[in-house]
Formats: sequence, structure tokens, C-alpha cells
Amino acid sequence: MTSPDVRWPRPAGPLVLRPATDSDLDEVLRWRNRPEVTRWLLRTEVDPDAFRRVWRERAVDPTDHAAVALLGDRVVGTASLQVVDAMGQMHVDPGPWRGAEAELGYLVDPSHAGRGFATAIAGAMLDLAFGELGVHRVTAGCFADNSASWRVMEKLGMRREQHGVQDSWHAELGWVDGYTYAMLAEEWQRSRRTATGEGAA
Repeated sequence: MTSPDVRWPRPAGPLVLRPATDSDLDEVLRWRNRPEVTRWLLRTEVDPDAFRRVWRERAVDPTDHAAVALLGDRVVGTASLQVVDAMGQMHVDPGPWRGAEAELGYLVDPSHAGRGFATAIAGAMLDLAFGELGVHRVTAGCFADNSASWRVMEKLGMRREQHGVQDSWHAELGWVDGYTYAMLAEEWQRSRRTATGEGAA
């Protein structure tokens, strides 16, 4: 299930998430193509015009929920949540598998690494996925040696479901391993109840 009526801006710890403006994208591009960022991405350096065009297209796609993360008036990260159909027996249509899964992504300006911003961004997007969007399951992936990213996912309670051996080609590193993490709506709800002390004796 998806909704075009997502509420923005959204809090994310000390940050605020909202849709990007053209000036935001200029700011993202100042750090997006730095080697310490592209080291962890399948799409490395991006053409600025193509980058802006993709974000404009995402802004009108009701299944694509992309945002920038602001610390005050500075863009320190990006977030994405792409709602997709889950696997299912396609003869049951419409079925609960329609729009039941979302793919999570996040980036943080390396100048602000180590401050918990990635965890705050990803957590806010999980709230969106399992709250307003009502998806059944969220997945996220990273290179296996990107310990900073998979630690964010594990801190949020996501489960490592796959270790893909040499499943991705990296221009500088050759074939690299990847991890896929996932979480179900019921698991997120349970973790939120635990965090707020609900249901405690």
C-alpha cells in the first residue's frame, strides 16, 4: 500500500527530512561525488544535470519517497524509500503483495560522519515505511565491507538475510560481496514498543 500524501517535513533525531529543492541538490553534489562516498556506491560519479533530472522525476513518482536531511539549513544527507511489489502468486490480483515492500537507502555527508545521522535518517524512513505507507517489509543493501552502513541497519534491528558472494562489480575493487538486510512491520512495531517502554510490567 502506498500513499501520495506523505507528510513533510519529518523529524529524524536532530535532523529534518523534506523533499529536495534545486539548491539542495547543488549542495548534495558538493559531497556526493567525493571518493569517500563513491567508494560505497554502485553509481559512482554522477553528471550534475542527470542527477537533478532523476530527483525531479522521483518527486512526481508516488512510489518513490526521496528526501534530503537538514541540520539547520545545511544538507547533510539524503534518504530514499522505493515502494515495490513483493513476490507473490500473481494470479491473486489485486493481492496483498502489491506495494508491500520498500527498498531503503541513505547517504551522509562524510564531513558529518560518526554523529549518528545515518541511524536517525534510516530510522525516520522506517517509521514512514511501516507507518504512513503501511508496507509489510523493508529491505536495504550495502557492500559487505561497508561496516558503517550495516551497523546502522543492525542498530535499527534489521536482520541480515543474504550474503551475496561477489555479486556486485566495482570499478576500482572488481567483484565485491554484498549484504541484504530486512525487517518486517511487526518487528519494527515491537522494537518501537520496547524503545518506549510500552507493554512493560
